[in-house]
Amino acid sequence: MSDTSGTTNGAGDDVLGARGDDSNPASKDPSEWVTGDEPMTASQRSYLDTLAREAGEELPADLTKAQASEHIDRLQQKTGRGQS
Repeated sequence: MSDTSGTTNGAGDDVLGARGDDSNPASKDPSEWVTGDEPMTASQRSYLDTLAREAGEELPADLTKAQASEHIDRLQQKTGRGQS
C-alpha cells in the first residue's frame, strides 16, 4: 500500500528520510498540513509573541498551527530574524 506522502526506494517500498531531492515535507505549504487547523503550539505562541513585539504588531492569540507558521515566516522577514 502506498500514499503520496512518502517516496519509494526503488524496491517499491515507502521510505522516510533521505530522498536525494528537494521534497522536504517541512517545506510543505502550511495550508496543506494535516494538523494545520489545530491550535498553535506553545513554542509557536512564544516565538510569535517575541516576533510581534519586535515588529510592533499585535496578533490574535487563537491562531492555528498553519496561521502561526505563516505569521512567523512573514515576521521573520520583517524583523530580520531567522535569516542566514
